[in-house]
Amino acid sequence: MVLANSINGAWRKRMKIVGIAVLSLALSGCATQSFVVNGGGGTEPTEDAMQPFFVSGIGQSKEIDAAATCGGADKVAKVETQTSPINIALAYVTGGIYTPRQARVYCTN
Repeated sequence: MVLANSINGAWRKRMKIVGIAVLSLALSGCATQSFVVNGGGGTEPTEDAMQPFFVSGIGQSKEIDAAATCGGADKVAKVETQTSPINIALAYVTGGIYTPRQARVYCTN
C-alpha cells in the first residue's frame, strides 16, 4: 500500500510538471510580422525557411532576397516572419540559446 501511494504521488508530480510545461508553451504566444507589398496576393508561400538565431537573436539579422525568390520585385506579394510553436519549443528545450524564426515569401501568381 505504501509503495502504491509512493508511485501514485510520483505520477501526480510528473503530470503536474508536464501540465505546467504545456501550459507555459501555450501561453507564451506566437508573434507574426507581415509586410504586404504590391497589393498582396499569393496565398501559399513560395519560400518557407527556418532562420537560426542564438540568444534571442540579439544583435543578429538574416536576409532573404524576396525579389530573387519571386523573379522580380514587382512579383513580391508579402514577406512574413513568425515565431511559431515549434520555434518556441526549440528555444525552450535549449534554454533560450537557440531561438529560430520562420521566414516566408509570398509571390503573386
